[in-house]
Amino acid sequence: MQSLPIVQIPDSQSPLSQSDSIQGKRGAYAFISLGCPKNLVDSEQMLGILQQRGYQLVQNPEESDFVVINTCGFIENARKESFEAIDQMLELKRSGKIRGVVITGCLAERQNDSLLTDRPEIDGLVGVFGRDEIGNLVDRIMDGLDEQRSIFRPAPIRALSDHMRLQVTPKHFAYLKISEGCDRLCTFCAIPKMRGKHASKPMEDILIEARRLADSGVRELIVVAQDTTYYGIDMFGEPRLRQLLEQLDQVEGLDWIRLMYFYPMYIDRPLLETIGQSKRILPYIDMPLQHASNPVLKRMSRRVTRESTIEMVSMMRQTIPELVLRTTMITGFPGETDEQFEELVEFVDEMHFERLGVFTYSVESDTPASRLDEHLPERIKKERRKRLMEVQQKNAFEWCAKQQGKRLEVLLDKPVDKSVEGVSNSWIGRSYADAPDVDACVFVTPSDDVVLKAGDLVECEIVSSNAYDLVAVATKVIE
Repeated sequence: MQSLPIVQIPDSQSPLSQSDSIQGKRGAYAFISLGCPKNLVDSEQMLGILQQRGYQLVQNPEESDFVVINTCGFIENARKESFEAIDQMLELKRSGKIRGVVITGCLAERQNDSLLTDRPEIDGLVGVFGRDEIGNLVDRIMDGLDEQRSIFRPAPIRALSDHMRLQVTPKHFAYLKISEGCDRLCTFCAIPKMRGKHASKPMEDILIEARRLADSGVRELIVVAQDTTYYGIDMFGEPRLRQLLEQLDQVEGLDWIRLMYFYPMYIDRPLLETIGQSKRILPYIDMPLQHASNPVLKRMSRRVTRESTIEMVSMMRQTIPELVLRTTMITGFPGETDEQFEELVEFVDEMHFERLGVFTYSVESDTPASRLDEHLPERIKKERRKRLMEVQQKNAFEWCAKQQGKRLEVLLDKPVDKSVEGVSNSWIGRSYADAPDVDACVFVTPSDDVVLKAGDLVECEIVSSNAYDLVAVATKVIE
């Protein structure tokens, strides 16, 4: 059986809601959470609801009554991972080791017509916007009722509240989802079909959630959405991300606020000045660009140009000192010529992004790009990805070299595995330049008089680098 991302609750975590859970456990369940941080927030909300209902979370699916799989349906590899998890859990059901399997999330939303037909042993199917009713569906399964096996709801006008979340990230960092859905019509992307149109979460709800997270011990708040810079347009007719960030920057107890998923529109100087002059917002922005050749950007329906992007990045670097930019690119989009790919290579070489990931184009059957001409062979997509990453590697290594001798604050995530040869009393942490799971890390060893633990924010001297990662000595713990 392949290793699965089975959710476990860190010590001392509890739902953000202050209401009491039902006394007595109704049953045990395991939870598998796949996909992006936005999906993880949905998982945490469902975990909180199930705990309130009296269900007990366990780590071993074979010790559970039922398993919930919150799926990803974004690209082919993600769907493959979701199907493999589903099939493994259905095999446990067939062998009599568990009673039920519930599928939630993006794959359930995207393939609701076929999932139950292809896999009739699935006991429950919950769409993206039916997540808050998971307790009702599970109760029916546990009571032996099967009159309703699926729950699908239309996308709401306002983003759903996440106030019942049971945080499963390490205690010191958490994701904060500020909106749902996307109004962009990028031709390669199926997210609007799964997540609906853009819907902002009311600002007061976001601030309440941020304060609760800070009060629970969160030091790093990671702001996520499908389209962060679009926040507020559906409520106010204009973007209100700047105003939201001004309020979040005042939340006591937080040390870091990290910004993810900026779309390269609605970024102006006042927003950047707010970020650059803030107390808690890190000089780090994740902004997926996808390409840099104007013909490809047009076919992608990105509504930006190479020239406007260069101008914007220049303004960002001028306005935010020590800015680290993370982006993603797609190679092998239908019709991408050798010349257009060379434009992308030249762009990445010149822009010196500190962090960059590359995806090969994935054919999504229900998107406009799937109907374009001149689809490229997988071999060419992968060759171009490899070459682009080689260019980016040079940029990343140069940035690492420039950090040597500097003092950086590092947030410690966990100790280095003691089984690693030659490593003792060392920690894995992240600087302001590193988002969890997607970026590099900092290996930290304490100086003689410094005692470290997970969740500490420490001042470090960077002494060397190891490929994409930094190596540091902790000089003091920041209270």
